[in-house]
Amino acid sequence: MELNKKKALGGNLALLTAAFIWGTSFVAQSVGMESVEGFTFNGIRMLLGSAALIPLIVFLQLKKAKTDTRTKEEKKKQGFVQLKCGIICGIILFCASNLQQFAFNYTSSGKIGFITALYMLLVPVFGLFLKQKQRLFVWLAVLIGCFGAYLLCVDGEMSIGKGELLTLGCAVFYAFHILYIDSVVDKVDGIILSCTQFFVVGVISVICMFIFETPQLVNINAAIVPILYSGIMSSGIAYTLQIVGQKNTQPAVASLLMCLESVFAVLAGWVVLHEALSTREMIGCIVMFAAIILTKLPERKKNI
Repeated sequence: MELNKKKALGGNLALLTAAFIWGTSFVAQSVGMESVEGFTFNGIRMLLGSAALIPLIVFLQLKKAKTDTRTKEEKKKQGFVQLKCGIICGIILFCASNLQQFAFNYTSSGKIGFITALYMLLVPVFGLFLKQKQRLFVWLAVLIGCFGAYLLCVDGEMSIGKGELLTLGCAVFYAFHILYIDSVVDKVDGIILSCTQFFVVGVISVICMFIFETPQLVNINAAIVPILYSGIMSSGIAYTLQIVGQKNTQPAVASLLMCLESVFAVLAGWVVLHEALSTREMIGCIVMFAAIILTKLPERKKNI
């Protein structure tokens, strides 16, 4: 029993660290956009994230090879499924991550962090089309979350800024991303899937970089620290921590801990970038976070 408690504590700390890295990464993305354009930043950081996972994949595959009894045909078939899922995930993530990245040109990292977290509310809505029923409690949370987003995003003249719209689009694609991964997670290796999707996002972003932007080495060098942090830390290390943490943590608790990335995003923006939220916007943040927690409470009760 004591060993299980220690494992659970270790898992919780791993997930909390991942949420911290993801939240503070919003600041890195914001700072990076001061020197380079969106496709340039995303392309380089995603390729770095993919490269960061390769050593872990090689280690795990060598370890797995000792007990792997599959035939060559079975391995080939699995490889095709793995590649297909990785490409689809990558295309969805390309849309989500680049919409988010360009939003930094128009709004604060704190707002982007919280609006992005709306994917936790959009998932049950989109799940209806996949015949996933939700409790009434979840729908109440959706309504509360929408009200929080209104307070955060809509000003006194009933207008929504370009940055908020881009981030809302990002949240939609992240919801698609979560639902798709949920449908294939039992068929593929999670770390290889992550590495593949990062590579796909990176390649497409680099192609768009050369078509739509004018990348310069001096500017990339000026943004190298934010790029490295977002690529290696946010993509590579944080994702690995999520995998490790979820092995010893209940799904509902894990979701709650990962949702804290939005809180860390606001705090990091306040401490590092000196971004200030109005009273109305702060209330919107609190309401949205409360709604996110509400979506998980029924699930938590079910596990007790």
